[in-house]
Amino acid sequence: MAFWHAHRALLRLTRGRVGLWRPKPGGWGALWLTTTGRRSGEPRRVVVGYLEDGPDLVTMAMNGWGAPEPAWWLNLQAHPEATVRTKDGERPVLAHRAMGDERARLWARWALVDKNLDGYAARRPHETAVVVLSPRP
Repeated sequence: MAFWHAHRALLRLTRGRVGLWRPKPGGWGALWLTTTGRRSGEPRRVVVGYLEDGPDLVTMAMNGWGAPEPAWWLNLQAHPEATVRTKDGERPVLAHRAMGDERARLWARWALVDKNLDGYAARRPHETAVVVLSPRP
């Protein structure tokens, strides 16, 4: 937990120049996701892990594997247009929840990266959303 607090502080101090990384083979990357607050209308920023799926970026709507949905996911459901900042720069995205075959395929990709994925997910009282961030013009 201390790592993530220090990581977020480093990102803030360097304005994202340090602390973001691309996915490595067999691993995930870290990006900054900026959403619009569903109640406040204000920008909200969070660091999430991601995989690349063609032009899309894929993440999991988890809150440390705890029961509550993360605020960023609730924000995206209300306002699916967002911005991501990766090691390669900033870009606008449109979020959607993967369903059906798309979800199964992307879940399986995450399971290759995180061998305990199904065990962690079983701790939650509801299905973990797989969130796709697609490029928008």
